Amino acid sequence: MTALEPAKTEREPADKSTDKKRAARRTGRLAATRSALTAWLGRPLASFHLVLAICALLVVLGLVMVLSASSVISLNQDASAYTVFGKQLVFVLAGLVLFWIGLRMPLTRIRAASPVMLWVSVLLLVLVLIPGLGSEINGTRSWFTIGPVGFQPVEVAKLALALWGAHILVVKRGLLHQYRHLLVPVVPAALVMFALVMLQPDLGGTVTLGVVLSALLWFAGAQLRLFGALALGGLAGVVVLAIGTDYRLSRVLSFLSPENDPSGAAYQANQALYALADGGLFGKGLGQGPSKWQYLPNVHNDFIFALIGEELGFVGCALVLGLFGMLAVIGMRVAARNIDPWIRLVAATLTVWLVAQAAINIGYVVNLLPVTGITLPLISSGGTSVVITLLVFGVLANCARHEPEAVAALRSQGPGRFGRLMRLPAPDPYQPPAKRRPMRKPAPSRGPAGTDRARRRYPRSSPGGTS
Repeated sequence: MTALEPAKTEREPADKSTDKKRAARRTGRLAATRSALTAWLGRPLASFHLVLAICALLVVLGLVMVLSASSVISLNQDASAYTVFGKQLVFVLAGLVLFWIGLRMPLTRIRAASPVMLWVSVLLLVLVLIPGLGSEINGTRSWFTIGPVGFQPVEVAKLALALWGAHILVVKRGLLHQYRHLLVPVVPAALVMFALVMLQPDLGGTVTLGVVLSALLWFAGAQLRLFGALALGGLAGVVVLAIGTDYRLSRVLSFLSPENDPSGAAYQANQALYALADGGLFGKGLGQGPSKWQYLPNVHNDFIFALIGEELGFVGCALVLGLFGMLAVIGMRVAARNIDPWIRLVAATLTVWLVAQAAINIGYVVNLLPVTGITLPLISSGGTSVVITLLVFGVLANCARHEPEAVAALRSQGPGRFGRLMRLPAPDPYQPPAKRRPMRKPAPSRGPAGTDRARRRYPRSSPGGTS
């Protein structure tokens, strides 16, 4: 043993130097990666490219998971396993057309068209309540059905409220410290929408409309006490909708006490938890999840996140959470880097809408919230939701192209490959509105009517007789 000790002591300095070299290499790699990432994020069109990448990844993941989730349901309803997937693909293609329109149309035109969009959405919300025009599905009259295609006007109402509300709040931004200018007319118009959606009744649509209104008021600088009143009003509306129908009341009661009815109202939520638990770290494999074999109802719609956890495991769930987390960061980055106050407010509101909708869906799948029927954006199967969400992404990408550095780069260096392929025009730089001159107040009269006018026309004569 004593003969080996000197050799051991001789190797210790070499081992320490090797470890230091490895640590230095690792630190250098991390520093190089960090600097490269920082440099890439500092590029003028980084936000625009990230919005496109997030949208593309969510669309591809959604199509793959809808195909996996709906194959069994399609076989039971039809001879083909691709029936539901085919409809979803058609809706995605239609949404991509609207994505291109939202990306290509100048934001000034979108802002100018927002009042018309609001009136059209309110009219549609009224028409859908008329028997014979609106279709009742699952106890809710919220659909227009034209053949095999269904359309929900509440999705259009969310976007219209975001665009028009931002327009009104920006126009009145110098007076928003007064409650009457902050609330009118945005809050009354939103309350009309809430009332029409509650008459359907649609709990999920009411909640997401409330999210849009709250985001508008928050980013407009409303005081916190106002949100307390809105929260109380929203809670009262949710309670009214929850107790208005038997199946919603049973959902709320099963959320509060899931052990009372495990095979009834709490069955869907329990099966979602079982599916997530069976997935483990890497999942059972794409297409291998047993929950879609009638174990988990509506797995391709509201509970598709449970199937992601079952087939792709924790890694797949982390990917979905990471994409929506990245969307939150990039959307707020777009809002912060813009100069136009309307673009700032629209970008922030649309980002909160999409991320909050995803959070609510994932929240009730993991049994943190009661089931509300809100879809997971771009991943759940759904026609109107997918189409309008792609339009929202188009508008958000358009906002990213209007960052000052992006405008300068696009106007000086050209649209680039993607811009030429999509025929995107160069965005116009922001021009602040001209300041209005204050109106001059008339001078007060100093005597009887006509005295000052007579003095100006016939001044007093001088003592010498000349005026």
